Amino acid sequence: MSITHKPSDGRVPGQGSGPDAEGPDANGPDTPDGPQDGTGGEDGIGAAGAQLSTQPVDTLSSGPSLGVLGWLRWMWRQLTSMRIALILLFLLSLAAIPGSLIPQRSDELKVAAFKKAHPDISPLYSRLDLFHVYGSPWFSAIYILLFVSLAGCIVPRTWQFVGQLRAKPPAAPRRLDRLPAYSTWHTDASPEQVAQAARKALRGRRFRVDATGTSVAGEKGYLREAGNLLFHVALFGLLIGFAWTSLNAASGGKLVVEGQDGFVNNLTQYDDFSGGTLYGADDLKAFGFTLDSFEDKYATSGPERGTALKFQADIHYWSGTSSAHPTKGTISTNHPLSIGGEKVYLISHGYAPVVTVKDAQGNVAYQGPVPFLPQDANLTSTGVIKVPDAMGKNGKPDQLAFEGFFTPTGDTSSGPVSLFPDELQPILWLNAYHGDLGLDSGIAQNVYQLDTTHMKQYKLNTKTGVNGVALGVGDSMQLPNGAGSLEFDGVKRWASFTISHQSGNELALVSGIIAILGLMGSLFIQRRRIWVRAVPSDQGSVVELGGLGRSESARIADELGSLVDQLQPDAPVRAAPADTPDEPPSPPDDEGARA
Repeated sequence: MSITHKPSDGRVPGQGSGPDAEGPDANGPDTPDGPQDGTGGEDGIGAAGAQLSTQPVDTLSSGPSLGVLGWLRWMWRQLTSMRIALILLFLLSLAAIPGSLIPQRSDELKVAAFKKAHPDISPLYSRLDLFHVYGSPWFSAIYILLFVSLAGCIVPRTWQFVGQLRAKPPAAPRRLDRLPAYSTWHTDASPEQVAQAARKALRGRRFRVDATGTSVAGEKGYLREAGNLLFHVALFGLLIGFAWTSLNAASGGKLVVEGQDGFVNNLTQYDDFSGGTLYGADDLKAFGFTLDSFEDKYATSGPERGTALKFQADIHYWSGTSSAHPTKGTISTNHPLSIGGEKVYLISHGYAPVVTVKDAQGNVAYQGPVPFLPQDANLTSTGVIKVPDAMGKNGKPDQLAFEGFFTPTGDTSSGPVSLFPDELQPILWLNAYHGDLGLDSGIAQNVYQLDTTHMKQYKLNTKTGVNGVALGVGDSMQLPNGAGSLEFDGVKRWASFTISHQSGNELALVSGIIAILGLMGSLFIQRRRIWVRAVPSDQGSVVELGGLGRSESARIADELGSLVDQLQPDAPVRAAPADTPDEPPSPPDDEGARA
């Protein structure tokens, strides 16, 4: 008995030169110089080595000159080939790069700032739709071509695979000794006994078995091609999920001060909002929430002093239009809360000094918290207090404005710079203006910036040479000539939230998991075939086993050797005379006719 494993040049015998070439004509047509009995040409393997995958066979290269229909078929074959699909995937990844580096129309403020900072290149970017990459014609063209390519690849290969599942394993080729894995021995058992034992052994190994006389064919590893197809289907699902997420998505931001009115999910409540093609302001779901408090904690000593240890927003929320029975909840970093089917994320936080402003008439012109925006890790914050309802001494409107810094842990000797992010010694640093805020012009203004074009600055602290004041909690500042006053009443916290609607995440996640499972199946499962043939001899039978895999691998030889060991009890090796070498017998003329 002998078991051989013959390395090859990387091709499966009986297939063409390409890595996926296969099919009934993989060995080339029969010629007058070659066999025409279905034995498969020079290697004698034929159909036994064909159709081990679902890669379509290119039949155009050997045909006559192409007409219009032929060229259309050729272009379709190219579009649905794996090579073009990979090229399109690469182009799609390249096309997405500008969308990550250049501001998109979903944030018009950033786009406007970019155009102002780069006036020379911005017109070119606009013509190329680089400010709207994911909705541009060229990006859509790549996306659609990739869809068509995947669909054109999946459908025919699926039908071909279904046909393979319904077909019987091919009959044994004429020359089993030319297969990559081969074994033969003489035995006293009859051919029928050997065939029966082979059928039982192969079925026990979960091979699909087909017997013809004393020749048994077994095939296994269909999950390889199933995994390959599953990967392609999952990739198709990923593209659909990404497209649906882009079309049916929306997000908006809202800054909420603790203890204030909170947030209700309608367009007027958002600080900024960007909707998708299929999701707009009319699709917003009814819900809301209020910020009860914001909890934070920082390291107070050691090299990590000032490092954040905890950020958490405590809220009460409700779904629907009624807020009569709110539910308590928390939102922290990387732990969003689902409200009304939407995700609410905690984005940032800061301080809102509470002030009371009186005008020259002694009336309270403004009272409440004013959010200041952090500028560094220690939460040194800048902000503007605008008082449009202030009146002057003469009873005419004289609008007031205050601009400056807030330091949660400040020191008047160090200037307006916070020494620690927690609220240990809050100081409000302000200067003052009066005049026209420009709010009646109809031009939108940033609430965190002050336009002083039509305003005049008050002279404050002239004795110290500093045109501003530093206020602690409870302190107040008096404007010159009895123009009004400002009192620093305390500090509240604010938190900024992003409300996000995304519909395709579940499909993308499931498709990604399926793609990984399919890829694992296509990489680690080997499609293989094993044939067992028993031929009568003078004193018993001659047993031949041959194995063929989808790709060159020593595993087929190991499996064949294991099968040989399993057959030994039913077809034991008969010792041959010393002068009689083991030679594979020639099969009967009708053997291999199906090959």
